Amino acid sequence: MQILDNKAIYIDSNHPIPVVNSAGILLMGLPGTGKTFTGTLIALRIIQKFGGLLEIADSKRSDLYNLKNYLVNGEKRVSATPNQIARMLRIAVQSKGRLFDDTMNLLAEADIKVSSSKRTLLVQSSNFPLEVLYLRDDDIPQSVANGVADIGIVGENEFIEKGEDAQIISHLGFSKCRLSLAIPKEIHYTGLQWFNNKKIATSYPNILRSFMNKNGIRADIHEITGSVEISPGIGLADGIFDIVSSGSTLASNNLREVEVVMKSEALLIGNWKMDDEKHNILNDMLFRFEAVRSAQDKKYVMMNAPKDKIADITNVLPGIKSPTIIPLADEEWCSIHTVLDEKRFWEIIGKLKELGAQGILVTPIEKMIL
Repeated sequence: MQILDNKAIYIDSNHPIPVVNSAGILLMGLPGTGKTFTGTLIALRIIQKFGGLLEIADSKRSDLYNLKNYLVNGEKRVSATPNQIARMLRIAVQSKGRLFDDTMNLLAEADIKVSSSKRTLLVQSSNFPLEVLYLRDDDIPQSVANGVADIGIVGENEFIEKGEDAQIISHLGFSKCRLSLAIPKEIHYTGLQWFNNKKIATSYPNILRSFMNKNGIRADIHEITGSVEISPGIGLADGIFDIVSSGSTLASNNLREVEVVMKSEALLIGNWKMDDEKHNILNDMLFRFEAVRSAQDKKYVMMNAPKDKIADITNVLPGIKSPTIIPLADEEWCSIHTVLDEKRFWEIIGKLKELGAQGILVTPIEKMIL
C-alpha cells in the first residue's frame, strides 16, 4: 500500500485505484481475502484516519470500481472537509427490491434528493445533510448497531431475525408483508401440531425457532437462502416459512398459507450512540417524513354552500380542527374548505350534496404539517 501526497492511497501496483480522497475518505478493497462481512462488506468501521473516515468495501463486488469513479469524477465528497462530513447523517438502505423503491419514494416526497443508482455504494444528498449507504437488507441491522450507519430502513422481519442492538425509531407503514408457514395444497392441515417432526425450509430460522418453541412444536428447521418456495417440490422440506405479500408466489408453487407467524413493515432503526448534532438532523428528517405520511390518503376539499346550511355541513365534516369558511361575493353563499380521509370521501360527499353544497373541488395533498 502506498500513500501519495497524503491525499491518494493505492492498494498496490496491480490495483492502481485511488481509494482515499482529499477529505481523508478511505474506501479500500482487500483483493483475494475471500472474507465478507455479513455478505456485503469485509469491514465498514468508522474510525479517525487521515482526519476523516475509514471505510473498507468488499473487493469482490463491482462497487469497488464504482467507488473509484465516485472519488475521482468530481462529486461533492471529493471536496468535502472532515468537519462537513462529521455533520452528515448516514442512512443504510436496501440496494434493490420493493423496500428500495418505497424508501426512495419516501425520500423524494420529503424533498431529500438522492441519486438512486444501484451501481454506487455510497451517495450524498444534494440538498440535505444525509448520505445513503446501499446494502443488502440483512446487512442493515448490523451496520446500524455497529455504528457503520447512524440509521437504517429495514423490514421488521429482518430486524427481528438478526436480533441486533439498535433502537426502533419509527414504524413507517409501507412495504408491508407477513411471515407465514405454508405447505403443499394437497395436504390436509390439522393445525400447528402438524409441523411436529416435519422439516421446514426458511431464511428466518431464529423467528421460526422462537415461534415453534413458544408453541411446543419440535420441527427440523432447515436454513436456506433464496427460492425457499421450491423446497417442498424438490423434496427438500415438508413445508416452508417465508415472506408472503400477495400469495401469488405460493400459489405458483402449489403451496398454501396455513399459519401467519408475524406481520412486518418497514422500520426506521437507529444507533443508540448518535450525538446531538446527528439527532437534530434526524429530527428534521422525521418532521418531513411525518408531513408526507400525514398527507397520505387525504384530500383537500373546497365547496360553495348556502350560509344557512353552514352548521349542518360542518357537522358532517370530520376536519382536522374545524373547516375554513370564506365569504363570497354573493352574501347568501360562502366557500367551505376542509381535509377529508379518502376512506370516507364518497360517503361524506353524498351528504354534502344533499345539504346543498355545490361546485365541489377535490385536490390531492402532497404534504401536511399538523
